[in-house]
Amino acid sequence: MNANNVTTKLYWDDCILAALREDIPWEDVSANAVVEEGVRGRAELIAKADGVLAGLGVFARTFTLLDPAAVVTAQCADGDEVTAGRVLAIVEADMRAILSGERTALNFLQRMSGIATYTRRMVRMLQGTATRLVDTRKTTPLLRSFEKYAVGVGGAGNHRFNLSDGVLLKDNHIGAAGGVRAAIERARAYAPFVRKIEIEVETLEQLDEALAAGADIVMLDNMRGERLTEAVRRAKGRAETEISGNVTCENIGEFAALGVDYISSGALTHSAPVLDVSLKHLTAIS
Repeated sequence: MNANNVTTKLYWDDCILAALREDIPWEDVSANAVVEEGVRGRAELIAKADGVLAGLGVFARTFTLLDPAAVVTAQCADGDEVTAGRVLAIVEADMRAILSGERTALNFLQRMSGIATYTRRMVRMLQGTATRLVDTRKTTPLLRSFEKYAVGVGGAGNHRFNLSDGVLLKDNHIGAAGGVRAAIERARAYAPFVRKIEIEVETLEQLDEALAAGADIVMLDNMRGERLTEAVRRAKGRAETEISGNVTCENIGEFAALGVDYISSGALTHSAPVLDVSLKHLTAIS
């Protein structure tokens, strides 16, 4: 995901505004009760844990949507590895806007930074190999763009973004088509010739059928041990290979030396813990 893409920015604005409306349905009673209208404030964004930062632009945009005159001065950038206690940014804006936008802005930043941190850890476990780590569609509904961006910041790649983005035939597609060969043949006839055909296989027999039918990429789903090693050997030079199925930081090292083209992991987006950050030291400024 490219955060500088105009379409991405417009989509992100829609999502941020929806999140703000969820948190502020008509007014922020607490902020309006304690702060007079028009008072400017300053606050510090501080890391409370070590990790990889992602989502600073989303954090800042949350405040400028509430106060167009808001200024967020970053002390670091997306992709930076930060340590607990570091000041990450300074926010200067209408004090009511800071109070009202704080939680939404932090929620986005914590979630995205947590994904980037977890991703960076997994990517490092593949260093020295030609295998590329990619994400999946196991993302939070409506937040996929943010989460896939964070995966990229962490150093991994993006698998297809949505169902319109590529052909991936999984077990239920195979069942619906009546078999591996039938599924590949139907996809080849339907999809534009520029599309690659990827298919999920769970057995060596399915793999052989997929290779014979001309699959471009074979996803070796939940294969382990000798069966996985043999599957990679059979596919070498005939199709690209992808390992998938419950790949986490705890076991990715098992696959690093196999020579596969891709490892996909849903854990990057569905299991990454958030990176703890906080907005502190809010004071009025003249």
